[in-house]
Amino acid sequence: MGRIRKVKLMEIAVAAVVILLGSGEAKAQFQDAAEDAVSAYVMDAETGQVLYQKNETEELPPASMTKIMTMLLIMEALEEKEIQLDDKVRTSERAASMGGSQIFLEEGEVMTVEEMLKGIAVGSANDASVAMAEHISGSEGVFIEKMNQKAKSLDLEHTSFKNTTGLPAEKHYTSAQDLAAISRELLQHEKILEYTGLYEDYLRKGADNEFWLVNTNRLVRHYDGVDGLKTGYTKEARYNLTATAEKNGMRIITVLMGADSPKERNQITASLLDHAFQHHEYHELASEGDTVTSVRVEKGKKAQAEVVLEKDAGVVLHKGRDAGNITEKIKTKKVVTAPASSGEQVGTIRYYNENDLLSEAVLILKEDIEPAGWPELFGRSLQRMMGNAS
Repeated sequence: MGRIRKVKLMEIAVAAVVILLGSGEAKAQFQDAAEDAVSAYVMDAETGQVLYQKNETEELPPASMTKIMTMLLIMEALEEKEIQLDDKVRTSERAASMGGSQIFLEEGEVMTVEEMLKGIAVGSANDASVAMAEHISGSEGVFIEKMNQKAKSLDLEHTSFKNTTGLPAEKHYTSAQDLAAISRELLQHEKILEYTGLYEDYLRKGADNEFWLVNTNRLVRHYDGVDGLKTGYTKEARYNLTATAEKNGMRIITVLMGADSPKERNQITASLLDHAFQHHEYHELASEGDTVTSVRVEKGKKAQAEVVLEKDAGVVLHKGRDAGNITEKIKTKKVVTAPASSGEQVGTIRYYNENDLLSEAVLILKEDIEPAGWPELFGRSLQRMMGNAS
């Protein structure tokens, strides 16, 4: 168990350790809720644990849920300081010509990155999506290439993007499973929730063409804890919704594809969230920075380096059920060669209930590893030679 708290693990094992997929009754409740959906997926955002899945890899048109990837690339550009929230974005003729959901940008109109982001996150604006793609990458085409490269980096096998908006296009598709993965990645950028969690706002305040933004995701107002992420609708895709909500220290992601109406979309999503929160709870097993193990160091001042958790580690457990024990498996590099930096990933820790993988956490170096000087390396070599000679 390394040095992670053994007592805490034992307490949780005694308390309750059945995940949803091991509980026929709870799984049936999810199935009942998602009966009228083409595809559905329920995931814990922190651990990545899958609580329910239905036709999760079926390749379907995502409509405006495409913009989850668009927003992810915008947030990454902000984090990398390629753009700033107060940067001015000029609307091109192409961006202004987008139909469907829009904030009615005119050619040459200028808004800030933040205003454009609000338009996308709250109003599902196609024109703002294209304007931002052009601002970041020079053209929507280059931005779309980045979208597909990001999908590949996330190991998404059922996703192909042909635009930034979700407007109907040949070979433009994704799956409920892949959308959950993109959403989980987007939620690493917590600031996005300041926008997706807005129910209403205004653009061009005080101007003659002031625009009232109302969130297309009505659950933001009508379901406690919901603060994202994105709706979608086209005739081909029907009514879709990727939602996220946080309650009692647990954040859930749900993906719903192929509902028959906005009302059904909201009802099914609310039921999926209800079942997730009513039947599950998150348990922290170890905290960010806890020492888990150590690795051997080559050519460093120290022979060993401490390995710690990058973030808090935990599992989602089904409430009130008895089952097995939680076990862990630690996998690290056999050796780390100096120099190396603190925060460098060197392994993972996985938590299991019997043979079921519940969650996985990243292990990193606690401190910088400084290289040994020539005298130190020569001395060690001499000691090894003398040891072998004896």
